[in-house]
Amino acid sequence: MIPPGCKIVYVLLDGVGDLPSPQLDGLTPLQSASTPSLDLLAKRGLMGQVITVGHNIAPQSDIAVFNMLGYDFRDEAYVGRGVIELIGSGIDFREGDLAARGNFATIDENGRILDRRAGRDISEQEANTICESLSSKVKFNDPDVSFVIKPTTGHRLVVRFRHKKLTLSDNVSNTDPAYDKVSGIGVARISSFQDMIESSRPSDDSLASQMSAQLMNNFSDQTIGILKNHEVNRQREFSGKKAVNCVLLRDAGNRIPKLEPIGMKYGMKIAAVVDMPVEIGIANILQMKLLPSGRVDDYEHKALVISSNINKHDLIYAHIKGPDEFGHDGDAEGKKKNIEKIDRMFFAKILEISKLEDIAIVISADHCTPCIKKSHSPDPVPLLISNTRLNGNSDVRFTEEYATKGILGRINGVQVIPTVLRTVSTL
Repeated sequence: MIPPGCKIVYVLLDGVGDLPSPQLDGLTPLQSASTPSLDLLAKRGLMGQVITVGHNIAPQSDIAVFNMLGYDFRDEAYVGRGVIELIGSGIDFREGDLAARGNFATIDENGRILDRRAGRDISEQEANTICESLSSKVKFNDPDVSFVIKPTTGHRLVVRFRHKKLTLSDNVSNTDPAYDKVSGIGVARISSFQDMIESSRPSDDSLASQMSAQLMNNFSDQTIGILKNHEVNRQREFSGKKAVNCVLLRDAGNRIPKLEPIGMKYGMKIAAVVDMPVEIGIANILQMKLLPSGRVDDYEHKALVISSNINKHDLIYAHIKGPDEFGHDGDAEGKKKNIEKIDRMFFAKILEISKLEDIAIVISADHCTPCIKKSHSPDPVPLLISNTRLNGNSDVRFTEEYATKGILGRINGVQVIPTVLRTVSTL
């Protein structure tokens, strides 16, 4: 439980951790970036490292965030990102449905994936038009089968399959070759542009698993056929853009997680400033109050919302997007500039409220997304607990290097909030 009068701002920077980059003369984006606000917070704080999910696990954001909020799935199978993202998208979901996260992607005539995100330039209108076409044209032989497809943000979408009489199974593999499933957890593979779209396979002999895999494959095959000569793609080709001619599915799930509400878990009043459906889904499942986050890249707005609401809550959790996408694109210079923008537009404002003695600022990440790998990695992420009463080190910065030397050592993701509470109890 939080000490009386103390407030916590807990910020996760999506994919901010990195490895030395040749683009930045052997520095990481955090090391290379000019971050005066983050550095000042670091100078009056304690640092360490976090293994967000587990050793040698390159996690996706959903399972990583759950762990960083203190929820451990070691003793039970995880429900899969599909369910979390579907709930965050506002789509009806029942036990026994099958929910999957999807990517609009570009493939060649042989099914070879040319771009898992179809250029990252898909407009909202294009995504809506494509999903409307798929909704009306994809047909299944079984009249008891139905599906819903909904675009979320950019190249992202969710799909829900439902059978009127049968329970569908999540014991199926992905059609997206960039990710594996381990006990329901989506784990990044070392992927290249030469990957082929895969067929979903049942992982047991049950009728439900076989049917679920068949549904995913049938949907995938029909989607490719429908999008091959779609009007959206004719227009994109004319504009010199990549085709949106495939949907890659991953992280299927068939049940709703039953977790203790986060406010009850820690005895605190907790709110969230989050943008993406997966983060909104996590907030809804854990019963966090959602505060208006504004546009994904409106960092200043998010800081102002936190500043104006921190007196009403014990802890405000913020998930800040940006660095992760540059990591996936292998753009170290772009990631550096994005970190500088976040420092200038977000942390400069947070710095103002951090001057109050009863405010602790906690900064970490959900995972690393090294630019040289263009994928999530299992590397540890930096952790900072900052407060004006803490005896920090005037020479430190918020970087991977300084985190390795921090007094907090290396901890697991589920230990972060308990560690923060123990630290602020001494202030």
